[in-house]
Amino acid sequence: MYPSTTHLPALSRRALLGGAVALSTAALTGCGGDEPAPDAAGTPRRGGRLRAAFAGGGANETLDPHLANLFVEASRAKAMFDKLADYGPDVSIRPRLASGWEPNGDLTRWRVSLREATFHNGQPVRSADVLHSYARITDPKRAFRARASLALLDLPNSRAVDDRTIEFALTRPFAEFPNLLAAFGAYVVPAGADNFAQPVGSGPFRFDSFQPGRSLLLRRFDGYWDGAPYLDELEYVLANEESARINALLGGQVEYAHDITPTTARTYQRDDRVTITRMPNSTMQGFTMKVDRPPFDNRDLREAMFLLTDRQQLVETVLSGSGQVGNDLFGKGYQYYADDIAQRTPDLDRARFLIDRAGARGLTVKLDTAAVASGFVEAASGLAEQAGKVGLTVVPTTGNKDTYWRDILTDGVLACYRSGAMPIETHISQRLLTDSTTNATRWTRPDFDALYARAVSSPDEATRRQTYGQMQRMLHAEGGFLIWGFADFLVAAAPQVGGVSADAPANTLDWARFDKVWLG
Repeated sequence: MYPSTTHLPALSRRALLGGAVALSTAALTGCGGDEPAPDAAGTPRRGGRLRAAFAGGGANETLDPHLANLFVEASRAKAMFDKLADYGPDVSIRPRLASGWEPNGDLTRWRVSLREATFHNGQPVRSADVLHSYARITDPKRAFRARASLALLDLPNSRAVDDRTIEFALTRPFAEFPNLLAAFGAYVVPAGADNFAQPVGSGPFRFDSFQPGRSLLLRRFDGYWDGAPYLDELEYVLANEESARINALLGGQVEYAHDITPTTARTYQRDDRVTITRMPNSTMQGFTMKVDRPPFDNRDLREAMFLLTDRQQLVETVLSGSGQVGNDLFGKGYQYYADDIAQRTPDLDRARFLIDRAGARGLTVKLDTAAVASGFVEAASGLAEQAGKVGLTVVPTTGNKDTYWRDILTDGVLACYRSGAMPIETHISQRLLTDSTTNATRWTRPDFDALYARAVSSPDEATRRQTYGQMQRMLHAEGGFLIWGFADFLVAAAPQVGGVSADAPANTLDWARFDKVWLG
């Protein structure tokens, strides 16, 4: 039922699911424990406490990894816990607690092998821990973020083959099964764990003390399977204002300031007290056009919107140059991204022609925006100015930031939008299928749905790549996502801090990861 994969050569990130859709255990040895090369902070060395400033969640925050939502919660979760797999720099899947996985012949059952790892209390990580964790996440009475990602699992028919082997049953064939293992928030906790006042995980740091809304202190876990961290201690300090985080860094109260603005980065880029790290392709920036209702049910008008948009101008003004232009497709630089599609550039003459053909000259369109994300109001103003050059009147309208994402899902016709990193398959399944729960463009195409079904049921990586490419060409030509850019994620650190990865979009494995960081 489960073909051997020991004959396969070591696989590249892009080919983790190639050929027989299996991952060889032999290909996974040493997947994360290599010693980093020295950088400006000098040769890696052990010792010291790193103080990292993040925006926080207030006095009611929790250390439950399945409830992680904010950046600080996600970073703390990866410091104390592990997932079976996680996202590499191109958002392909990298093994973590899992040492390998392989499917049966029809892709409806997957067998996952666990590496030798231990929890902070000395107990081994076992199959029972994984099954408990996933059952907890998928409990319909709970509201854990990873529940939707794990919905394909048929847990009642899944089983522990032995202490380090799990056989997962799925509700349908699914070649992209490893995406589930890497889902945001899908952390493994000890069997029976439901109280995280003093959490026990298998991650690189173990719990020491916690003051909700103020700080969390962690200590090195010497028994970590991926190699003990360089740091003796890691302290998370909360500072909600970006100015407070950068001032704490400048004043020596912290050594790391998370999530700084492009303006701050430009201000301190030549300051020898600060090292700026840019993580490209971290956040998709765009607009959604609802294709199921006027005026954007007209394909000509959607194409006109694509052509009137000056992406470079938006990157320069909204992102202060800290980003890259988009091409109306999600996932620039990610696995399966269709980089063979020519970059779209402004063509105002063609845009005017299409607007006239659509009978839309002089049309007024409401553009929904809100202060829910940095740059939304500025992006709306920029698009309005660009649309005015070709005879459209776009009117930015600021909505309720507390209900914005729910409101734009079903209401309106044009809205500001953003997204963090995730596999292109996940983006499609969550946002672009007829039955997707967060389909903000109302794109419903049976032929597109059929292509997705073909891709995720194929054991052949080349077939999947070709099919995802075909789907992206459809979206590029007539979809409802106007994706103008991808923002860099920016962090600042003291010059003695080494090992901060610059090759990790936000929400991937190496972003906000401190077990490979040291103090020089």
